[in-house]
Amino acid sequence: MYKIDFNHPCHVHFIGIGGISMSGLAEILMKEGFTVSGSDNKESSLTDHLTDKGAVIFYGQKASNIIDGINVVVYTAAIHEDNEEFMEAKRQGLPMLSRAELLGQLMTNYDTPIAVSGTHGKTTTTSMLSHIFLAGDMDPTISVGGILKAIHGNIRVGSSGLFVTEACEYTNSFLHFFPKISVILNIDADHLDFFKDLDDIRHSFRLFAELLPEDGTLVINGDIENLSYITDGLACRVVTFGREASLDYSASDIQYDEQGNASFDLIRHGKPSGHVTLSVGGEHNVYNALSAIAVADLLGVSAETIQEGLLSFHGTDRRFEYKGEFNGITVIDDYAHHPTEIEATLKSAAHYPHRELWCIFQPHTYTRTKALFDEFAQALSHTDHLILADIYAARETDTLGISSEQLARAAASYGCDAIYLPSFDEIEKYVRDHCQSGDLLITMGAGDVVNIGEDLLKA
Repeated sequence: MYKIDFNHPCHVHFIGIGGISMSGLAEILMKEGFTVSGSDNKESSLTDHLTDKGAVIFYGQKASNIIDGINVVVYTAAIHEDNEEFMEAKRQGLPMLSRAELLGQLMTNYDTPIAVSGTHGKTTTTSMLSHIFLAGDMDPTISVGGILKAIHGNIRVGSSGLFVTEACEYTNSFLHFFPKISVILNIDADHLDFFKDLDDIRHSFRLFAELLPEDGTLVINGDIENLSYITDGLACRVVTFGREASLDYSASDIQYDEQGNASFDLIRHGKPSGHVTLSVGGEHNVYNALSAIAVADLLGVSAETIQEGLLSFHGTDRRFEYKGEFNGITVIDDYAHHPTEIEATLKSAAHYPHRELWCIFQPHTYTRTKALFDEFAQALSHTDHLILADIYAARETDTLGISSEQLARAAASYGCDAIYLPSFDEIEKYVRDHCQSGDLLITMGAGDVVNIGEDLLKA
């Protein structure tokens, strides 16, 4: 495999440079003195930002984008081998790295690389850690899978040896990493277009844990089923967090304020260790915070700095994000697209001031919808009113005989007022006709459902 030499910057070309992760990696390399070019299907704020920084970006993925002087080509998992630009790079014999391989190599340039993994909560927990490190003036390098207001984007290049990033299990990307500290937040069935089943996913997380060196540390949710399969025989140190007081880090007396934000008593190694206040809601965020606290403790961060950092974190884009109000109706947007995430978000909403709760959900991929159909129906029933939009196909073309109309009927069988509407225009009209002042409306999903709420706010 081609190795990036940070002492001798070269020309790196990114196929798919406009993605949230790829754009961040490109920016890190540019600040390290590398020449960067790349391509994407369309212009965006992320590509405009890179252009302003000096990157050369082509729109449309064509063979002619592989210009003279390129030393190595980086591509995303979404790029197929029949991609014209990819094929031309291969034809020219250029070295090729996947996005995950490049990210893994970046880690080796830092003293303390931290990788945050899990089926859910990676962006939030990486962001919580980022806020803690920033509060402690630790000058970290940060790569996060969302827009974090504290760093005005998805990337920050620091000058210390501290690097924190998300570690995604999809296509086993995180197995290319070289962490010193790893976090495993949870392990659920997802990405079943790649993994065979939950056991296959658990096996990947076991391999991820085994990447840690003997002087490394695994911070892991102690509530994960059959935890010993992941942790037994590891050479590294293991630190646990979760619900049980017997774990290294747990929470008691969880409460919510009038805005739904959580606070709790921290139990550290079985002993009360102060009160923690968050600026985000939901029990799931209590456990995300526990993992961040555990990592910060490993690095010697004071309790005061940890609290300051956590209190300053108000969420990232598309994670229970307040969008505005229209006709007295509050609009929230959330990226939740897995049943566990959906249930957590809707239960969080219960603590937020509202009259009735409305959820507009856009399922993401036919594979995920079919594989977790019953779980989706149950999770979505935790709302007063549910509107289903058509499934967002993403990379898929086969419907697998599944539809949002079927999911609406299944959710209704759990006692939820559920309806399917085929177009965004119909959904927006239905909301205007039926939502009332004081209601809370959540647009939810990993596709373009966010546009519905934004259109309602413009009207």
